[in-house]
Amino acid sequence: CSKQQVEHTQTNRQTFVILPLPENVKEYLLDDGTLVVSGREDPPSHAQEGSDDAEEIQAPEFPEFTAKVQEAISSLGGSVFPKLNWSAPRDAYWIAMNSSLKCKALSDIFLLFKSSDFITRDLTQPFIHCTDDSPDPSLDYELVLRKWCELIPGAEFRCFVKENKLIGISQRDYTQYYDHISKQHEEICRSIQEFFKKHIQYKFLDEDFVFDVYRDSRGRTWLIDFNPFGEVTDSLLFTWEELTSGKNLKGDHGEGEATEQDYPVFRCTNSKVTVQPSPYLSYRLPKDFVDLSTGEDVHKLIDFLKLVRSNENNF
Repeated sequence: CSKQQVEHTQTNRQTFVILPLPENVKEYLLDDGTLVVSGREDPPSHAQEGSDDAEEIQAPEFPEFTAKVQEAISSLGGSVFPKLNWSAPRDAYWIAMNSSLKCKALSDIFLLFKSSDFITRDLTQPFIHCTDDSPDPSLDYELVLRKWCELIPGAEFRCFVKENKLIGISQRDYTQYYDHISKQHEEICRSIQEFFKKHIQYKFLDEDFVFDVYRDSRGRTWLIDFNPFGEVTDSLLFTWEELTSGKNLKGDHGEGEATEQDYPVFRCTNSKVTVQPSPYLSYRLPKDFVDLSTGEDVHKLIDFLKLVRSNENNF
């Protein structure tokens, strides 16, 4: 969701800082060249001493923007979760040294953003699947830095709102089975519904939208983010056809159809048998490597081990 819309919804959201994204930074993020982190001491591996053709790769400098980002990070406790107007680089977590979206410097943010298809989509196709009266709507890009918090994946939920009615709630991390969600689904659904009516309903600019919440160990609900109601947002355990049409919109525990009562449909991964692979695996490596890491193709694993052994024998 864009920052302008979030500002109109005053709730118990987590602390964040918003900075305008300079045009030269946007151009750098879209540049297909090699990422070079400013301040790196070791020279590029391809450069050889004494080579006249070797060119030193210089990292771009954004001193003013860097200072603002670092000041914001410090004000938020030293670690942040970064995103643009809409998306976070969730598909690029694998490339970070800590395999996390936790950032302590602008260089960490650049590494994630330049490696993310989600961020590239935001920068090149921000209005995909959207309709607008203006043929070429203007857009000011912004870097959103949220204070880093260690959240338990099994406590996050995505909520779908149509015509200002909460019609569906989905377990956010649907790739895993969480016993407490299955046992407490009625309580979870009720508390999120109450939170929605008290803090969000009729206070948002649009009638159709998606929001994410977090329920802590005390049962309190916290607003995490807003997202567009449409295909650019992951529908998780629902389909967008179900959500937009309202047909066959039934929950996992027999709640009935959302269109027939003022109660959202709740869906979760209800057994270990239905656990699914991470949706971000396809972004990180070629499928062959994914198959190797997950053990889904034994023959590829055997061939890989033979190749490693052959290479070792050649040295």
